[in-house]
Formats: sequence, C-alpha cells, structure tokens
Amino acid sequence: MTTHTIVTRQKWLEARLDLLAAEKDLTRRSDEVARLRRQLPWVRVEKNYVFEGPDGRETLADLFDGRSQLIVQQFMLAPGWEQGCKSCSFMADHTDGMTVHLAHRDATMVAISRAPIAEIERFRRRMGWQFKWVSSYGTDFNYDFGVSFTPEERAKGKIDYNFGDWPLVGEEWPGVSVFAKDDTGNVFHTYSTYGRGVEVMMGTYRRGRDETGEAARMGWVRHHDRYEPETPAKAAPAPGSSVRA
Repeated sequence: MTTHTIVTRQKWLEARLDLLAAEKDLTRRSDEVARLRRQLPWVRVEKNYVFEGPDGRETLADLFDGRSQLIVQQFMLAPGWEQGCKSCSFMADHTDGMTVHLAHRDATMVAISRAPIAEIERFRRRMGWQFKWVSSYGTDFNYDFGVSFTPEERAKGKIDYNFGDWPLVGEEWPGVSVFAKDDTGNVFHTYSTYGRGVEVMMGTYRRGRDETGEAARMGWVRHHDRYEPETPAKAAPAPGSSVRA
C-alpha cells in the first residue's frame, strides 16, 4: 500500500475542499464537452453492412431493434483468437445491466467483432453474457470505423487510430461508436471514441488510487473467470474477547 501523510481531521477537510473545487471544475468542463458532443454533425452511412448474429443475418439498420439510437462496443475479438481482449471483456461486464435502461432511453446497445459468430458465441457463453453480439466477419465495418487494421497498414509501423498516428501497432483496437436512424430508415454515424475514451463505459474503472505504471494500462484486469480466488479477510476480534497467539 502507498504511504500517505497522516493529518488531523481539520487538515484533511482543508485538503478535501481543495480537491472538491477541482472536481466541480471537472464536472463543469465535462458538461461543456457533452454539449459539444451533442452538437457534432452526422454522416450518412452509405454502405449496406450485413452482420451475422445468433438469429441470422441483420443489417446495421436492423440492429437498432426499433429504436432511433444504436451504441456499438467494437469488441476486440478477431478471427481465430482463443478469447476476447481482457479489457474489452471488462467493459462488457458492465453491459447487461445497462441494456434495459438504455432501451427506455430509445437506445439499443450491441457488441460487434470480426470473429465468426460461432467463435463469438463460444466466448460469450464462457463469460455468461446475455447482451446481443454480432459478427462483422467478411465486411469492412471494423476497418471503416477505425478499430481493425490490415497487414499492409500495420507494416508501416504506425496506424491511423484515435484520429491520428498511433505507434502501438496491432490488428485490433477498442472503440465505441454511436449511430442514429431517422423516420425514413436512413442511418447516420454520429460519434466514435477510442483509446481512453472508452473508459466512459466502465463504471467500476476510474483512474485514481494505485493507477500508475502497469496498473494505468489496465495491467491488473483479468477475464472475470481468470482471477485468482480472493483471500478471505481476517475478522476483527469481538469486543472484550481475548486473542491468542
């Protein structure tokens, strides 16, 4: 555990009020960023993307499931991978609890990966998730929306990820993209975020204590069925009881 300065309650309160001022400033700036995000222009999606899901083939418009907004987790699971990305899996652990709330805000959430649907379903069953997850195998979807990269792109030593040159070359990277559909059935791309931007989807992950070094790169995260068993905490002795060595 990191060593911290020990102070009186009054000194702690003074420091906490300084931090509170910074937190309130961050909240105000976050509200302003959210306003700018809502004002982003839209781009009409011209390609007819078709995905393979548990219930068969579906277009991007079908994935809205009757709603006007679609949120997509671009999940790192490429064809032939034994398992999905552990950080994407950490994000996905939050999804099942969201879906009913999003549905009542006229939004549908799905995951999309390049792996064939049989490979997706095998991993989904292992992890116990219930949310909808479809395959973009054989389509340009993941490439067009900035999360998958060809061997030719990777051979250059950097890729175009997160709206700029990215030196960490890889076949797959995470993202979240949002789409809207109008009354005539036209689909529009409204927003995408990559890199640390996807942290907004992970309520149990906020950078703060102990987030340095490898931990700052989510090095501690595991698939939820791959953590070591917890060591039971030792119970404190009951008041008035004796403790024998």
